[in-house]
Amino acid sequence: MRTLFLEAKSDIDIMPVLKKALSLLGKKVGLVATIQHLHKLDEAVEFLENNGRRAVIAGQILGCDVSAAEKIKGKVDCFLYVGSGEFHPIAVALETKKKTVIANPISNSVSKVSKEHIEKIEKKRKGNLLKFLSSQKIGILVSIKPGQNNLKVAFELKKKLEKKGKECFVFIFDTLDFSQLENFNFIQSWVNTACPRIEEDKLGILNYGIAIKSV
Repeated sequence: MRTLFLEAKSDIDIMPVLKKALSLLGKKVGLVATIQHLHKLDEAVEFLENNGRRAVIAGQILGCDVSAAEKIKGKVDCFLYVGSGEFHPIAVALETKKKTVIANPISNSVSKVSKEHIEKIEKKRKGNLLKFLSSQKIGILVSIKPGQNNLKVAFELKKKLEKKGKECFVFIFDTLDFSQLENFNFIQSWVNTACPRIEEDKLGILNYGIAIKSV
C-alpha cells in the first residue's frame, strides 16, 4: 500500500502563548515542537531574544524520539515545547533532565512538566528493571510496523540474556494488544523493542535499551 505524507502546518498565532510562557523560562532556552508548529520556531527565537533570552532551536520531536533535544541539552537550562498535549514534552523532560515548559498555542495555555510526574515515571522504570533482573522467563516484544521493527535487536538481546541463564521468547505483533499478553502467564517480565514509550503504560514492560545496559 502506498502512503502519501502531507504537511499540516498550523496557522495559529503563537505570540500570545509565548508571552505567557516567558516568566517560566530560564536564560538559555531550547526550542522544540511537533511538526505542525515547527515553522513557527524562528518567530519564537526572535521573540525570546528580544526579551533577554538566548534561544536555540532543537527542532522536531516525537513522543518516542527526542534526540533533537538531547543534542543541545548542554547548551540550555530549560526547554520550551510549542505544541499540544503532554506526551512529547514529558519525553523531553525524562531524557534531558531539564525543566520543560509547555506552550500550547491551540488552548493558549502554559504549564510545566512537574517534577513529581517525572519522579513517578522513573520510580516505575526502576521497579520494572528490578522485576526484569529477578525474572527467569523473559518475553521480548517485536513490532512489524515500519520504523519500529527491531527484530535483529530482539534476537541479539535474546542471545545475550540466554548467556545469563534466562529463558527468552520472542513475540511478534503489528498492533500490541495488552490483553493478549496476559494469555502468556508463564512470562515473568516483558521487554519492549518497539516504541520506547510502551513500557510506561501497562504490565511493567521494560524498554530494551534499559535491559541491555543491565545485563
